[in-house]
Amino acid sequence: MQLKLKNPIIFFDLETTGINIVNDRIVEISVLKVSPNGMEETKTVRVNPGMPIPKQASDIHGITDEDIKDAPSFKEVGKELARFIEGCDLAGFNSNRFDIPLLAEEFLRNGIDIDFSKRKFVDVQTIFHKKEQRTLSAAYRFYCDKNLEDAHSAEADVTATYEVLKAQLDRYSDLKNDIEFLSAYSSFNRNADFAGRIIFDEDGDEVFNFGKHKGRKVKDIFAKEPSYYAWMMNGDFTLYTKKVLTAVKLREFQK
Repeated sequence: MQLKLKNPIIFFDLETTGINIVNDRIVEISVLKVSPNGMEETKTVRVNPGMPIPKQASDIHGITDEDIKDAPSFKEVGKELARFIEGCDLAGFNSNRFDIPLLAEEFLRNGIDIDFSKRKFVDVQTIFHKKEQRTLSAAYRFYCDKNLEDAHSAEADVTATYEVLKAQLDRYSDLKNDIEFLSAYSSFNRNADFAGRIIFDEDGDEVFNFGKHKGRKVKDIFAKEPSYYAWMMNGDFTLYTKKVLTAVKLREFQK
């Protein structure tokens, strides 16, 4: 089944130095842009992360320090990437919990202004886990009847993810071929930030989703306990979480 698209959609996958959204970096990114007219365009680029790639990461994706020693930095490729994905919705496998948060961190860290607030995010892994509870390789075998060669190669993974989503639409009659529906279906919470530290409540207000203030409105805590904002801004939280907190603080200040 072909996707019904209002906007272009980017299927993407990252290979990284590790799984820490705050501290780890991208070493390879592959993107597959699918346009509403069905045209497909793929780009894959390796990135010098500016830090050693741990052996345990190289053992998974096969990319070593030697492989990326002459590769461009994210700062060098980020602006072109931002232009390429401008106006597109985003999709991936485990992308809502890892790839999108880490990509957003890289953009912010390198001073590249990109607005994700109006994008739709489709996480094919979430759809899969709600339906079958498997891995990408198993999903590819289950839905597409193919073996995933070169697993953990960004381009192989991103192509498989695209094929799996189309096969999921063919298999499940209750899945609507609509990116807004798929975005909502593949989300667990209404996240205000990508890390899930801040979510929206039923009133549309930002609410803490962790710690001693879990379930309480951010604006109320900042009004009663101003030092909590400073603690979070100095803490080991993602840049995007801090961006959301600052927007709340400024909004309330201007009232």
